[in-house]
Amino acid sequence: MHKGTLKQILLITDGCSNQGEDPVAVAALAREQGITVNVIGVLDRFDSEDGRGLQEVEGIAAAGGGISQIVQTRQLSQTVQMVTKQAMTQTIKGVINRELQDILGESETVEDLPPEKRGKVMEVVDELGETMDLDVCILVDTSASMKAKLPTVREALQDLSMSLSARMGNNQFCLYLFPGKRKQAQKVTAWTSDIGNVERTFEKIGTHGVTPTGPALKEAVKSFSQLSKKNLLFHDEAYDDGPR
Repeated sequence: MHKGTLKQILLITDGCSNQGEDPVAVAALAREQGITVNVIGVLDRFDSEDGRGLQEVEGIAAAGGGISQIVQTRQLSQTVQMVTKQAMTQTIKGVINRELQDILGESETVEDLPPEKRGKVMEVVDELGETMDLDVCILVDTSASMKAKLPTVREALQDLSMSLSARMGNNQFCLYLFPGKRKQAQKVTAWTSDIGNVERTFEKIGTHGVTPTGPALKEAVKSFSQLSKKNLLFHDEAYDDGPR
């Protein structure tokens, strides 16, 4: 099968959106464009007593075809790695299931295969998880209630960098914060293969009041179009500089 590129938005938030578009609707739009939306809800007990935060985290991930996970702050580091890898596996299995349906009919999925064949398919899934290119737009809630949690977010991204560095596929990352200083979402790190640039940015981050999750997701979706244009330009320049 064609390897292609896995596209993910990794949303890290601790609360309910309260400004702009419905984030669940924007996540559904992202999914239509081949972008998986994964959500990590950093919800300590006092954050989630009314259940709204939990419902939104689960709703965004479901609409975006991704994974949601609720964690205590101290568990965030290992959870960021787990969610990123689980989402990769889920996305690849989805692609394989679609190809199986084209070959074997609508009702056939990986889970329907005999154990031996299923094992071979999962070997392919694991291999693709190591070799496919991975683009991750990291979207971090910097509303006022996240202030004490941001150092842990930084540590989590550092650990994610280490866990992905052994992959054979290319990794690219960008970082958006919401709310931004002058707008609802702010790009603070352009697309880069060095997640260390993303992690180091956290030394200068401040927090603000509102939580415009929908508009922030919209900006994250746009970032993938910008990356595609950048890659196309790079490809054209490389072709132009080639042998005549």
